[in-house]
Amino acid sequence: MFDSYRVNTLQYDPDRCINCGMCSRVCPHGVFMPGRETAELAAPALCMECGACALNCPVQAITVQSGVGCAWAMISAALRGKDMDSGECSCGGEPGSCCGSVQEKPE
Repeated sequence: MFDSYRVNTLQYDPDRCINCGMCSRVCPHGVFMPGRETAELAAPALCMECGACALNCPVQAITVQSGVGCAWAMISAALRGKDMDSGECSCGGEPGSCCGSVQEKPE
């Protein structure tokens, strides 16, 4: 199963980059930084796959599958009343995890 804590779907093609700086401005985790000729992919492991960089890249140098990684896991955990850091959420899609089947919230 997809391990959203270690792997993400972020793809960056520096050959297409025009160094506009939008990716570094919109990224909430500093994944991109301005570079001399093109944007620098400074911290790809910090990507939470929100898609802001890809949506704001005017030349489509960045692609990411929104809704499959950490950001989606956090939203799913919150909606299901789970705590991602307590071990209740594995993000592996197993039944009962934040990414798995929908669980009834205790009343």
